[in-house]
Amino acid sequence: MSRIGKLPISIPAGVSVSMNDNVVTVKGPKGELSQYVNPEIKMEIKDGSVEFTRPSDQPQHRSMHGLYRALVNNMVVGVSEGYKKELELVGVGYRVSSQGQVLEFALGYTHNIFLQLPKEIKIETKSERNQNPLVILESCDKQLLGQVCAKIRSFRKPEPYKGKGVKFVGEQIRRKAGKSAGAK
Repeated sequence: MSRIGKLPISIPAGVSVSMNDNVVTVKGPKGELSQYVNPEIKMEIKDGSVEFTRPSDQPQHRSMHGLYRALVNNMVVGVSEGYKKELELVGVGYRVSSQGQVLEFALGYTHNIFLQLPKEIKIETKSERNQNPLVILESCDKQLLGQVCAKIRSFRKPEPYKGKGVKFVGEQIRRKAGKSAGAK
């Protein structure tokens, strides 16, 4: 059995989980999410928890068992607590500003980069003196939040020599030594 798939998902107070035509809908204080679940994987909602079972031990059923359990668990956590990611812009002259759902980046290119964000994501930017600019993103959808963070990071990935670029707060970047001077 899948170790992840066997674990029941406890439903916190204020969150409702329902299933209709193989689509799981989770509603909570932070929002509402829905996800299709393969009809071969059975889902039961009982006593304030959700449990998943699979019909056989075939590799396809085993992989879907853990997958759908993890997706529904991420939805329950998202609508009850939400997810938050912080990105840091490291580099001289790197700036970010937000107007509504549009982020404007100055990352050392000839033109500024504009990014329209989905309405499900809340944005906050911080630019303090002698501190690297921060972009704080919050959402109830873990997958969408990760996708947007990956897109922002792709504009200027952290490079290994000086460490400049867009990185997550607390991320360790593997540094390289660079060329040695005065080799004979």
